[in-house]
Amino acid sequence: MLQLQDLSKIFAPSIAAIVDVSLEVSPGEIVAMVGSSGCGKTTLLRLVAGLDAPTQGTVSLDGEVIHAPHPAIGVVFQEPRLLPWLSVAQNVGFGLMDRSAAERHDRVDAALLRVGLAGYGERWPRELSGGQAQRVSILRALVTEPKVLLMDEPFSALDALTRASLHDHLLGLWDAQRPTLILVTHDVEEAVALADRVVVMQPRPGRVFADIALDLPRPRDRLSAAFVEAKRVILAALDGSLEAAAREPARHAAAGSWW
Repeated sequence: MLQLQDLSKIFAPSIAAIVDVSLEVSPGEIVAMVGSSGCGKTTLLRLVAGLDAPTQGTVSLDGEVIHAPHPAIGVVFQEPRLLPWLSVAQNVGFGLMDRSAAERHDRVDAALLRVGLAGYGERWPRELSGGQAQRVSILRALVTEPKVLLMDEPFSALDALTRASLHDHLLGLWDAQRPTLILVTHDVEEAVALADRVVVMQPRPGRVFADIALDLPRPRDRLSAAFVEAKRVILAALDGSLEAAAREPARHAAAGSWW
């Protein structure tokens, strides 16, 4: 169980990025976080990853408080951030250096095969398309079998067709291991396509405005009435979050729009 308890991050006396955020995420659950620019989504992800320390509150995984980057928590960033001096296989296996060469080779080959990149192991990152590079980035995070995978807008730079294809690849990888997955996105359709729950953040300062469960079977039909209704509910919550923020005295320097 991943638990966020009364979590706040204050960067300066007048800049509260997030305030009093409490959230529980069950093992294997996929949670998407949406909200206006500047509502603290990435800050929250960095706190969970142990990359920043909270001003107040705690992040804990199975009862262990997270104070620093943890081997049970993987992170995928908006850009692939592959190491250009390493081959594709070496990038995927970067977190397996404590394993035997044979095990590392087998796990990397199996991972590449699963996402349609068999035979790409000896290529260099510069030889990959954007979608291929992001697949490698996701594999690098998942090949170590983390309990939690954090994703910060990992598909935002990709075209719609590539993005939809990577959604399918991601769900296939998730289904094989069932890590807890937290995804930050500005794409409401992406949130509905992937998540079990959508957390809508309110800005100035960032906090939870709505926590919306998605009771939709997988694979999800993006043209179904239920899918379209789920998008409508989330869009309404996003509008409500901005209206609520506008009614309150601003305590955060950044304004925002949900797109």
